[in-house]
Amino acid sequence: MVSDVGRLVAGRYRLTEQIGRGGMGTVWRAGDEVLDRQVVLKRLHVQPHLSPDDLLTLYERTRREARSAARIAHPNVIVVHDVVDDHLDMNADGRPCIVMEYVPAPTLADLLADGRTLLPEEAARIGLGMVAALRAAHAAGVLHRDVKPGNVLLGAEGRVVLTDFGIAMTADASTLTKTGEMVGSIHYMAPERIRGQKPGPASDLWALGATLYQAVEGRPPFRRLTAMEAAYAIAVDPLEPLKRGGALGPLIEALLAKEPADRPTTEQTERALRAVVSGQPTVALPLPTPGAGALAGGGTSTGGSPTGPSYGLAHDGGGHDGFGTGAAEAGVRATRVHDTGGDRAGGRHTGPGSLATGDGSAADGGRPVGAGRKKRRLLVTVAVAVTVAATVVGPALYVTGDPARQSAPPSGRNSATPSPSASPVPDGFHLVTDETLGISFPVPDGWKAGKRTSESLTYTDETGLAELTVGIVDPAGSHPMAHFEDIEANTKVNYPGSYRRLRMQRTSFRGEPAAIWEFTFQGRARAFRAIDLGYGREGEREYDIYLSAPALDWDTYRPVFDTAKGGFVTGAAVRAP
Repeated sequence: MVSDVGRLVAGRYRLTEQIGRGGMGTVWRAGDEVLDRQVVLKRLHVQPHLSPDDLLTLYERTRREARSAARIAHPNVIVVHDVVDDHLDMNADGRPCIVMEYVPAPTLADLLADGRTLLPEEAARIGLGMVAALRAAHAAGVLHRDVKPGNVLLGAEGRVVLTDFGIAMTADASTLTKTGEMVGSIHYMAPERIRGQKPGPASDLWALGATLYQAVEGRPPFRRLTAMEAAYAIAVDPLEPLKRGGALGPLIEALLAKEPADRPTTEQTERALRAVVSGQPTVALPLPTPGAGALAGGGTSTGGSPTGPSYGLAHDGGGHDGFGTGAAEAGVRATRVHDTGGDRAGGRHTGPGSLATGDGSAADGGRPVGAGRKKRRLLVTVAVAVTVAATVVGPALYVTGDPARQSAPPSGRNSATPSPSASPVPDGFHLVTDETLGISFPVPDGWKAGKRTSESLTYTDETGLAELTVGIVDPAGSHPMAHFEDIEANTKVNYPGSYRRLRMQRTSFRGEPAAIWEFTFQGRARAFRAIDLGYGREGEREYDIYLSAPALDWDTYRPVFDTAKGGFVTGAAVRAP
């Protein structure tokens, strides 16, 4: 209130100017008359609608907030000086007030107002300060739980300060919210929190990714008209491709993975951000968890750091995590054709482009494409109940309900024998088995068996533009990386000026040497993207899992690769007992 200007709080802090106000409290600039310095004082609003028990809960949350934040000593974290009670309202306990460092600076939200954006390098610089603050907080056992542009101060000389641990919670403390209630700003709330699962450090990193997305794109990643629609989108919708992400794009997409275990750690995120700022070509980020993806239904991870292998993250133009290609519209089969003893040892496949007609008149995969053909999109229906209420913490959004995955469109004909020994597959998929190749893997319902060779098995969607191919190389060469490099050389010849590598990196998969390769090229009528995972040891058998699809529909098709990879079974396990 204006009448509060000049009033002394706790006999020490004189209120001089109101500088912020939200649903939870009012922020004042104040003078510390003991130490003669400027400070910020955050005081809770009066909450007349709360019961005495709820009021005590609110006050305890605020005091705990101060204790949690005071444990973090770091230049990128706002300093908490004191916590005092304001007895203006004659409340015996007083209203808690948190006294913090005064940083005379605009927020990142101010900088991004009206849809303004930053260059990827500048966003990465700000992100470095944010992730440094989160590293310090997580090391102290503190989760921020409300990372967003409005809580990032941009101080003098490039200082970045993460402020307002207003709903911070120590990682080992029990929540003070009621069952099913979630605290935070909806557009920066991680999917696992939408699902009602316990947040962890990875939840703060998702919010960091959402903040960086807004910094380069000018809007939150899942902005919708209502809070309910935003919550639904965060839980199940694919990420809309970045248009201005540049070198920062792949990291943002990794941070915004639906599953906490698929996100980079704070250390990996920091290295990736430094690479963007300095212009380094690659950094290492975690390989997505097998089976993760929107079509797999969300999963139940509760946070934490990824522990699996890593692959390279190319900084050569942004785009999605997982880039597609397809050769159908270029008069080419999107599947790779295996040699049967040609110039590549071990019968290695030759890559896209090996069957190009050169005149662009060939049918898509041997089938003409009608102008009026409707593309079939993979569908997933998730029911999310969202409740928005003004409760204990004022402006916080409370979300309740569990995603309930429903089936995709009816199954198409499956010419392969289902494997009774394989693990259950997600709704909307069915398991196919080929005992000759010794493989089984999930395939979307409605996808039909395509070309089958002695070394590969292909399934295509109804459009003929998206294909999933699983192949073998027997015996395997020195490393799948060398194999992919050979295929790439052939691809460059077939698509001069069109092929672009997005990443190719050594990794490991299920304890075996592996490589991940992603690239794009221009088909006859559209751009395609592809992702290829190869794994296996020299002298044994190499397995390759490959997906290609139109680039514009990549978010729709990419989960097919994740699910096929996650449910991929080899050897005796695929044979019926």
